Amino acid sequence: SQKISEKVVDGLREVFQSGRSRPLQYRKQQLRALHRLITEHQADIEQALKQDLNRNTYNTSLFELISIENDIKLAESDMADWAAPQPVKKNLNSALDDVYIKPEPLGVVLIIGTWNYPWAMILQPLVGAIAAGNAAVLKPSELSENSARLMKELLPLYLDKEMYQVVTGGVSETQELLKQRFDHILYTGSSVVGKLVMEAAAHHLTPVTLELGGKSPCYIDKNCDIAVACRRITWGKFANCGQTCIAPDYILCEPNLQDRIVEEIQKTLLEFYQKDPKSSPDYCRIINTRHFDRVLALMNECTIALGGESDRSQCYIAPTVLADVLPYFKIMQEEIFGPLLPIVTVNGLSEAIHFINAREKPLALYVFSSDKTVIKRMLAETTSGGVTVNDVLMHYTVNTLPFGGVGKPTNKT
Repeated sequence: SQKISEKVVDGLREVFQSGRSRPLQYRKQQLRALHRLITEHQADIEQALKQDLNRNTYNTSLFELISIENDIKLAESDMADWAAPQPVKKNLNSALDDVYIKPEPLGVVLIIGTWNYPWAMILQPLVGAIAAGNAAVLKPSELSENSARLMKELLPLYLDKEMYQVVTGGVSETQELLKQRFDHILYTGSSVVGKLVMEAAAHHLTPVTLELGGKSPCYIDKNCDIAVACRRITWGKFANCGQTCIAPDYILCEPNLQDRIVEEIQKTLLEFYQKDPKSSPDYCRIINTRHFDRVLALMNECTIALGGESDRSQCYIAPTVLADVLPYFKIMQEEIFGPLLPIVTVNGLSEAIHFINAREKPLALYVFSSDKTVIKRMLAETTSGGVTVNDVLMHYTVNTLPFGGVGKPTNKT
């Protein structure tokens, strides 16, 4: 497989160096072809995700396909501006010169995707790679095997296969790929693998973009519409069975709000998934038994306020809320990445801010409050990759905002 990896990368580099992807027209053609792929095969993609995660068609559109389409449209309309030379301020010595920055493609990039959103996490970085004029190797996650197989089958039918290739396989195939020299590596997934990717990249001094997880706190202030807050949190937490990197990981609130929050989440869960989420067409499954066992073990010390049921044969864990969770519990030591929502009580805003700042900087931070002072303080006194006020996940949908975290995530899985 080392020979295969080497051959793939060498082949792409040769075609890249021929200058094929320099014209913007070529890049636009490839982006349009990618758009055709996802529109013409939407039903096949939905079917693969149904098999991989028990995801319904509506959520596949909402969480994956729409964001890919929006990125393609943005790249098409703004590509000429991105690729244009950018004049910079001159100094006295260069007053009569042309001084500018010229954006250029890097070369051959490697995109390693993850299993929770197996299409968006590969095709969104690919849109950027195509727009910038790079060749790319795509490595989908072997855990979402139906999606990986379909991607390998479909991509060469639409895109220039001498410039863009899908390599499937498990750990050993990924390791072989990482031994090759790339001009940039983009990886989405856990921080354990993120470290291995960075280590491999260091051998070639290859720049790396890592999109990792972390524990995203959600502070519910006493001055807020608790029903609305709980409805939005329930949606963001239990969509995709909690397997979303920016899902609210845990709730912080004052002790006297806890029962009310549990009650409102219970009402919403009933509305979203009826009495038995297991038979609901809208509720996903955990990706595999290894992750099922990992998530289930996180409940050990906890008091279950809602849910808690599970079925290993189906990788099913019910939407679960855990009350009175203490900071030293195992569930508070690593990213949950599953349908468990712990509630940790704090005495007010200052304590919540202190709690957040005592830990790794979160990828996302959520605050629900109708008090402007609370919101201002939360924004001013904490640091995170992104913040959404009075909602969850929505900052991800704004493609003019950068997306990413700050520093090292807490994910230990």
